[in-house]
Formats: sequence, structure tokens, C-alpha cells
Amino acid sequence: MISLDIVLLWLDLIGVFFFAVSGSLLAARKQFDVLGSILLASIAALGGGVIRDIILNTAPPVAFTNPAYLAPPLLAAMLVYYLFSSVQRFTSLLTLFDAGGLALFCITGTLKALTAGMNPVTCILLGVTTAVGGGLLRDITANEIPTLFNNRDIYALPAFVGAGLTTLLWDLGLFSGLTACLIAGVVFTFRVTAWRRGWYVPLAVRGWHRAGANPGVRD
Repeated sequence: MISLDIVLLWLDLIGVFFFAVSGSLLAARKQFDVLGSILLASIAALGGGVIRDIILNTAPPVAFTNPAYLAPPLLAAMLVYYLFSSVQRFTSLLTLFDAGGLALFCITGTLKALTAGMNPVTCILLGVTTAVGGGLLRDITANEIPTLFNNRDIYALPAFVGAGLTTLLWDLGLFSGLTACLIAGVVFTFRVTAWRRGWYVPLAVRGWHRAGANPGVRD
């Protein structure tokens, strides 16, 4: 039977790759050079996990002790370098890869907190922090309005759903590789559907209205 550590490692590495591709795609859109693409991919891919490990007092963070975590950003940058010219018309590609990373990181971040003995609320918060941290650092570094704070989009809420489901199934003794994939599918579908349909949560003050037209359905 595959151990939880192996499942966690592979989910983490796949999530790292997805976020790394989102970082390299944003770098390409911003016309960064190859080195900038690698750096932005690394920030997007590893930022959330580093924040999580620092909070959990894991010293040094796993991204700096396991060389396997350095490979996905390099691979992502090379793939975008050779393929971006043929896929740049698909503006949704960055969102899809970002959603994939979000779906996996909210699970792995929560699991690491659970195995560290944290209480359920803390585990959920750390899962969300892991999921949104890399994307937040990526957008700030690239001088973009962070997706996390976009009032026309839903970003953190799917991560809360995934972290909550992971914690619940863990406490019930039902968490497994299969249920992890199901949770990831739910989070990914929620995130992409919300983006395409223009779903959003209420503004900070009741009575405020969003400027501009209704975002509607996105391409």
C-alpha cells in the first residue's frame, strides 16, 4: 500500500508544476526573459509551501532540502519557452494551471498541518495559505493586481472548501489517495466554473457596487 508520505510528495510536486507553469505563463505575457520566467515560476510554485513550512517551524523549508522541488519550475519555464508562441491565444491557460495548483496545494498544506498535530481550524487556514500564497507572491512580483483580491473573481473560497473537506475526511478516517483526487476535482471545478461564470462574493460593505459592467461568462 502506498504510504501517505509518498502520496503527499507526488501531490505536492504536481501542484508545484502547475503553479510553476502559471508563473512562467505570466512571465511570458509580461515579456520577461528566460531567467525572469524561471524565477517567477519558482516564486509561484514554492512560495506557498515555504510560508507553510515557516509557520509549522519546519527548518529549513522542504523546498530547500529536497532537490526534486527545483525541477518543476525549470521544466515549466522550458515548456513555456518552446510552446507559448503556439498557445498564447488561449488566455484561460494561466487560470487553468493556477486552478490545478490551488486544488492540490489546499490538500497538501492541510495534510502537513494535520500530521504536525495542529487543530482543525489551524489546519484549514494553513491549507488555504499554502494554496494562495504562491499565486499572491507571483502576482505582486509581476506587478499585477493579486487574483486573491480581485473583487470580480473567487479565489480563496475553493481553497477553503478543499481544506475543509480534507480535514473532515481525515478526522473521519476516510482520507486516501482516491478521496484526495476527488477533493482536488471539486476544488478545480469550483475555481474554473466561478471564473468562467463571473461568480463573486459580496463586497466588504453592503450597498457598495462593483464598477463597470457585469463580467458575465469568460472565454
